[in-house]
Amino acid sequence: MKKISTLFAKDPKNLARVIDKINTENAWVISGEAIATRKFDGTSVAIINGELFKRFDAKKGRAIPANAIPCQEADLITGHHPHWIKCDRTKSEDKFFFEGFDSLDTKTDGTFELCGPKVQGNPEKLEKHTLIKHGSEVLDFVSLGFEDLEKFLSENDIEGIVFHHISDGRMCKLRKSDFGIKRLELEAV
Repeated sequence: MKKISTLFAKDPKNLARVIDKINTENAWVISGEAIATRKFDGTSVAIINGELFKRFDAKKGRAIPANAIPCQEADLITGHHPHWIKCDRTKSEDKFFFEGFDSLDTKTDGTFELCGPKVQGNPEKLEKHTLIKHGSEVLDFVSLGFEDLEKFLSENDIEGIVFHHISDGRMCKLRKSDFGIKRLELEAV
């Protein structure tokens, strides 16, 4: 899964935040060529040919494991070079990935978010490890204005929004953290 850009431009004074200016590469969202979906807070996984893979980023000189599948070319600015590496049932670090995978009724190829009690502090408040298909929860907006999207994210306990181009697969995102908004600090289940 390729790293995706942010809907709005980054604030040059604080790159962790966005400003009220659309990234020109993402103008298609405002032109009505996007479907908005919920961004879940977990870790990316993929099912490829019925087998489970987790994301690995070869940033900062990390060695790329044998048989890793590149998701994109290395980003020359950030150094991100994401890959998919096959999960292994014999490795304890892959235990929770398989808990989510094994609970699926159908193991359809695609990308998913692994969420659950031992993932990222469980911000999704799930009782068990679960694979959630990317794009599975569609959101509907009356307005895609900067202030309206900021208000939506401040009022809803979600990580963010992923916009999917309706015909060519492009994506961009917008997260609470892009506005400096923190997720609600509710106790995990």
